[in-house]
Amino acid sequence: MRSTLLSSLFVAGIALGHTALNAQTPDAAATANPELVGALTKELGVTPQQAEGAAGALFGAAKTKLNPADWSKVSGAVPGMDGLLKAAPAMSSGAGGVAGTSGVASVPGAAGVGGLASVAGSFTKLGLKPEMVSKAVPVLKNYVSKSGGAEVGQLLAGALK
Repeated sequence: MRSTLLSSLFVAGIALGHTALNAQTPDAAATANPELVGALTKELGVTPQQAEGAAGALFGAAKTKLNPADWSKVSGAVPGMDGLLKAAPAMSSGAGGVAGTSGVASVPGAAGVGGLASVAGSFTKLGLKPEMVSKAVPVLKNYVSKSGGAEVGQLLAGALK
């Protein structure tokens, strides 16, 4: 009886430990948009949480540049958009500068664009290199083009130039 009880407790402990581990390291399926986050995770070689935050940061930048009607088209093509936006670190702005944006000048299309400079800062907060912005943008554009049509993908790409 005693060995059975100890065995049961051991198995229960393993199960609880496994559950706790899974709670700490959720995969792309636990994100706001598993398909998009999975594609970014694969392309950038990052965790699902980093990919989700990166997508949110880029969509957040696009939202500030697009008019409301165009943003509505883009956001309508992306299930889980609110969750993605919430996953992004707060964007820094103002005279204080953004730590980690020194590499943004080397990001194709980011030079002289304040929105992408703040995205590079968000990427840094996520533990990502600012250069990864240029790898993430085409993934988002392709996803939005596939789900919302080529015109909507071009709207997003234009906002993230």
